Amino acid sequence: MATIIGGQGFIGRALAAHLTELQYAVWVPKKNDPQLFMRELGKVFYCAGLTADYLQRPFDTVNAHVSLLADILQRASWESLVYLSSARVYDGLSGAVQETDDLMLNPNNPRHLYDLSKLMGESLCLQTKRASVARLSCVYGDHEDQDGFLPNLIRQALNAKSNSLRVDSSPNFCRDYVHLSDVLSALVAINSCEVSSIYNVASGENVANAEIFSLLSSALDVSIETSTAVKNTASVPVVNIDKMKNSFGWEPKKLVPTMAHLLTELKAE
Repeated sequence: MATIIGGQGFIGRALAAHLTELQYAVWVPKKNDPQLFMRELGKVFYCAGLTADYLQRPFDTVNAHVSLLADILQRASWESLVYLSSARVYDGLSGAVQETDDLMLNPNNPRHLYDLSKLMGESLCLQTKRASVARLSCVYGDHEDQDGFLPNLIRQALNAKSNSLRVDSSPNFCRDYVHLSDVLSALVAINSCEVSSIYNVASGENVANAEIFSLLSSALDVSIETSTAVKNTASVPVVNIDKMKNSFGWEPKKLVPTMAHLLTELKAE
């Protein structure tokens, strides 16, 4: 038995399908479903959360990342739980980062509301001794990924007029991209743990926009220009994934070799 909190989102929907293929009986409760506290939940995957609009909805952000989680941990009947957090919590650090690193946060920075709420959720999980944390980097998937930076960039390049595209992002900006299929296998593995812990779920390498732009330009014969006004060139730490590799034999795909497949899928839309 598996329960997915926030199962209507991109990762949640894919996880429900994946768990069903693995022969789990999957329940995806609706928001505020009272049955959460009246039935056995089995293995819980906590995917609820806000991303792009968290600054406009600070109270909803805290409710999703902390309040509902606290209620489930304390009041519900569950076997194990994995909480989806974010590798964004490492922003502000440099070099290689790992799960045990001290983090740099400031409540005076509105941007850090997201990180602070995620970290409070993480802390609650670790206190239970039965719930673990998955810190996800930038998750990308196939044609069903409607909001991700990478699929949307490819769609824009495919539909570019006059074979020219202007992107409001610096070519120097880097991200760690992890494929949805690798995230799904990682979440199932983490939820099998008997002791609470934090795991980085990432590819382990950063890819600069410049490399992505070059690949798209070559594959689609499109010229990509960037805005000189955008200054998002801050250093992005490299997420260490040795813990996932050593604990589960987990080997994620790298972005560049998978770009051709993603392009083919999006062309077929």
